[in-house]
Amino acid sequence: MSVPPPPEPIAGARLLFSLDPATSHLNHGSFGAVPIVAQRAQQRLRDEMESDPLRFFVQGLADRIAHTRRHLAEFLGADPDGTALAPNATTGVAVVLQTLGLRAGDEVVTTDHGYGAVTLSVQRECGRTGVTHRVLRVPLAATDEEILQIVRSGLRPGRTRLLVVDQVTSATARLFPVAAIVGIAREQGVPVLVDAAHAPGMLSASVRSIGADFWVGNLHKWGYAPRGTAVLVVSPAWRDRIEPLVVSWEQESGFPGRLEWQGTADYTAWLSAPAGLYTLRSLGVDRVRAHNAALAAYGQRVVGDALAVPPVELLDPGGPTVAMRIVPLPAGLATTIDAARALQARIAERLAVQVAVMTFDGHGLLRLCGQVYNSPDEYERLAVRLPTLLAQR
Repeated sequence: MSVPPPPEPIAGARLLFSLDPATSHLNHGSFGAVPIVAQRAQQRLRDEMESDPLRFFVQGLADRIAHTRRHLAEFLGADPDGTALAPNATTGVAVVLQTLGLRAGDEVVTTDHGYGAVTLSVQRECGRTGVTHRVLRVPLAATDEEILQIVRSGLRPGRTRLLVVDQVTSATARLFPVAAIVGIAREQGVPVLVDAAHAPGMLSASVRSIGADFWVGNLHKWGYAPRGTAVLVVSPAWRDRIEPLVVSWEQESGFPGRLEWQGTADYTAWLSAPAGLYTLRSLGVDRVRAHNAALAAYGQRVVGDALAVPPVELLDPGGPTVAMRIVPLPAGLATTIDAARALQARIAERLAVQVAVMTFDGHGLLRLCGQVYNSPDEYERLAVRLPTLLAQR
């Protein structure tokens, strides 16, 4: 099967970022890349903060945070009154777990595609409370209908206190049918937390249309915001029960203020997040989404062909704007987290290419991302050089 042509590049997009041109940055999904305009906006805010810290924190900061919150919520299709800013999605997950009031006899259900730090957070909370953590096994190539059946049969009404499911999985780059999953869970009276770390900026589905009890998403990945910018969206029934991980002077103000205010935290990342969205909108949101997904698909096929991966194993994530793809690695490679990290470091050092190397169900996976600052030749160069490196075990 021939490799599909790459998308047309977006002229000038590479110049909007300050990335080192000596390295191919094919792993946008891990830490993102902040456009220069957002970097400068944040630096101006830092300069303002340092010129008069008391004035910055005391005079009008709450209003500025609220304005940013409304701006981001509108972009995500979320209720501003049910949205709180947070440092990252994992923090939002920890807040939700603390809020539930879990007790012995309860259970939290996740899938084996879940993000590692979220899984660790669930395990820690379950260990503290005597709650059972059950993991639903979802085959790598499962269809949406198969995923829904696994979820339907995996919930236990009366015992399952929370279902955690990814919108786009980190390790396997799969788009899960989260709205349908939420519908199934609601029928059984099970609250759902959607880990949407990769959704803001990448996907078009609004938070309202998903209807989850809790939804967490990072803006510092595909939304071009400075790092440390995320949101937790909470349905009306849960808002009064949400408690921050650390109590602050805004404790009595309720949600979202009690969650957002942490005294002397650096709020400049949040306040400059709209500048990142400005860059995305200037390029054209739909145009960027389509370009990135097509470029990731091109990279997957080019690298997959170089590693002699059968086309049937080069999985489609199931969504037209999913800008991450996986390539199975040869047997015996990256079968553990430590081995995956070591291989990722070798690729970066030897080939000057930043990629994500994952392990799933004992198999190594190479995760490639597509972004406006990438070009087809970066994947082509990786395809030429990677087989030799992998052969040098």
